[in-house]
Amino acid sequence: MAKGYWIGRVDVTDPEVYKEYVKLNAAPIAAHGGRFLVRGGEFVPSIGSARERNVVIEFPSYQAALDCWHSEGYQAALKVRLPVSVSEQLIIEGYDGPQPGDTTAG
Repeated sequence: MAKGYWIGRVDVTDPEVYKEYVKLNAAPIAAHGGRFLVRGGEFVPSIGSARERNVVIEFPSYQAALDCWHSEGYQAALKVRLPVSVSEQLIIEGYDGPQPGDTTAG
């Protein structure tokens, strides 16, 4: 079963309120098996526009990623974040197929 991911790009307009969002999102993300692969950090915009924060969260399945997004806990956190941020976010299914250089593919 393929993993699921949240990919977000965010500009924050009120860092203090955003900190409250971070506190509120921890429980629903953990409850759905989510773990941060990218959370802020240094980056180089290589093509197109950039936002100040980039986030990638991995979930054990695509369904878990969807369930977390729709959970009551995450929706409550999101209500705190939306007024103090501009963002793009997507939920995407991971890929389990052959990789470049994979010699085991038949």
